[in-house]
Amino acid sequence: MAIITIKGKEINAIAVRDSHSRRAIQYKNNIIDILHKIDLTEDDIDIKLENVAIKRVPASITWYIAGHRLYYSYKTANNYAENLYIVWKVIENEVIAILNNEKSFEDFIYEFSEEKDVEEERKKARELLGLSANETDIAVINKAYKELAKHNHPDKETGNTEKFKEINQAHKTLRKELT
Repeated sequence: MAIITIKGKEINAIAVRDSHSRRAIQYKNNIIDILHKIDLTEDDIDIKLENVAIKRVPASITWYIAGHRLYYSYKTANNYAENLYIVWKVIENEVIAILNNEKSFEDFIYEFSEEKDVEEERKKARELLGLSANETDIAVINKAYKELAKHNHPDKETGNTEKFKEINQAHKTLRKELT
């Protein structure tokens, strides 16, 4: 079983070998149950289940708290069910941190606040940094960012302040997704 670190917490990644759709429903229900602990209702939560949970597609959740749109997605596992499992574990860890007073409710909201077009922003950020559309290795992303930032730094002859700002924003967008 592989261990991955997301948002500073270690998560045991699982390999779903059968009953992918059933497990996806189970993980969706687990997410709803854990969010109930911070007084969210099912109407506040939007998790679209993939029809074929064995497909290698991202899993995401959108939920609403105090007028804020919160969003989280994960896409590096082997299939939708495994991605949804990771989403559940990340949300579970964060809610437990709130309940144990290790994290403030405001910090929780800030960490997950996203605009509606976040997936499009991430796609554009990867394109700007010259990365493949599916790149999730933070070391590869950081390397591409550093090379472009160095080349476009305003203090260099080749510098371009606007391009430098765009590169920084793209890196920030991808870091927020992956850390």
